[in-house]
Amino acid sequence: MKTTLRHCIMLCSNHTCGLRFPIREEHGRGHRCPMCGAPVQRVSGPYEEHKSPKFSPDDAPPRVLVLLDNIRSVFNVGSIFRTADGAGVEHLSLCGITATPDNPRLKKTALGAHESVPWSFHRNAFTTAQQMKSSGISLWALEGGPASVPISHACRDLDGNAICLVVGNEICGVDPGILSMCEKIIGIPMGGIKTSLNTAVAFGIAVYTLRFQYERQVRSTPRIDGQVIR
Repeated sequence: MKTTLRHCIMLCSNHTCGLRFPIREEHGRGHRCPMCGAPVQRVSGPYEEHKSPKFSPDDAPPRVLVLLDNIRSVFNVGSIFRTADGAGVEHLSLCGITATPDNPRLKKTALGAHESVPWSFHRNAFTTAQQMKSSGISLWALEGGPASVPISHACRDLDGNAICLVVGNEICGVDPGILSMCEKIIGIPMGGIKTSLNTAVAFGIAVYTLRFQYERQVRSTPRIDGQVIR
């Protein structure tokens, strides 16, 4: 059984420093300020870690699979595993140079999610995408460029069928051959000077949008006796 972690809020006694920070309850006694080394005192807690809500049994989001096309950062892959677990991703296809859970550095950011999310390794992302498309899975690429549409707009066309979200290399993006097979190319609009987000961050936004935008559409669509009113 997993132990529930309890935390306390500590305050540095050095008024010049005044650092306020959290710490595990069992580490509170005798602890010193990590910034200046002065003694600290507990000012709040203990409190338990906060849990996110679980999916409702009545939720019926579309099946989402993910294909990682030559992701170069092992830490991005680990983070994607953790997000995939939270979003209920059905399967991760790790392709090309993408790291697998055999790499110990991946486990630092996956935090155990590599044990709960089914995955497979493939040397050739293009042929893997072909096989998915042949099996009836829709390919949606997470990519920029003139053909890319905002993900919030693209998700209006969700119909509940299985989708494979394709995520490409951090520098050169998704393989053009795979892009040519994709039914949709979706992007995340940017409002600053940068033209893209970190790959793992962008994946998190995209996969949660895919999972729950459909649910919102279903709940907001007028129906009579379960039938959609058109």
